[in-house]
Amino acid sequence: MELKSESRAFGGTQRVYTHDSTACGGPMTFGLYLPPAAEDGPVPVLWYLSGLTCTHENAMTKAGAQGWAAEAGIALVFPDTSPRGADVADDDAFDLGQGAGFYVNATESPWASRFRMWDYVADELPAALSQFPLDLDRQAITGHSMGGHGALTLAMRHPGRFASVSAFAPIAHPTQSDWGRKQFNAYLGDDEATWAAHDSTLLMRQGGLGVPVLIDQGTDDQFLDKLMPEALAEAMAATRQDGVFRMQKGYDHSYFFVSSFIEDHVTFHAEALFS
Repeated sequence: MELKSESRAFGGTQRVYTHDSTACGGPMTFGLYLPPAAEDGPVPVLWYLSGLTCTHENAMTKAGAQGWAAEAGIALVFPDTSPRGADVADDDAFDLGQGAGFYVNATESPWASRFRMWDYVADELPAALSQFPLDLDRQAITGHSMGGHGALTLAMRHPGRFASVSAFAPIAHPTQSDWGRKQFNAYLGDDEATWAAHDSTLLMRQGGLGVPVLIDQGTDDQFLDKLMPEALAEAMAATRQDGVFRMQKGYDHSYFFVSSFIEDHVTFHAEALFS
């Protein structure tokens, strides 16, 4: 574990680390915000999974979450979205390859050897965080776009791990969307039965979550046809999921949207983590 940078923020510290990843076969980078309360003992954790083209840095510098996390006494973890480097497979398209790991374990060439973001986020990185003053018995998770997809699927497939889950403009039904079918075919192969485990709408229809959910979606999002929020909203209603799905009038897909509602999300998770 190598500390790459450390900055004082809202009485706590925003750090960036690199470490060797077995799951991804090389170095990975993540951001970790420790609030002032971490100086007195372990604090709960809120994961933030980022979207297409993003690194660990986008949400760390644009979402504005640290102030609210400091006030609540919650740590923030910002993983990267894929393995990176000259020796890592990539694609000319922005929505496949580096920066577009989709939080799955790839099984197809040339991706299978390095693109194992599911194992990295679900298992390897949490184990690596055990050296920090974090209470890993109290975790919550959120994400934006591709990261919202990751947050929802990780929470639904790890019942009991997260006290709450939220998402900003998640890719809600990837098995039926251009953002999903292309990537799942490339990473997981053409057997669509294997894709269902990474579709939050399908997982929600199977029974949903035993914890509260908060979804925010902008009405002027330029990617609405790829996100398919109506499918997830209908699945939440059908399963009587404990949650709130909000259509935010006039907002698009950018970090201006995320930063406008990040306080609500941190507060939402704090209520679940400290209840």
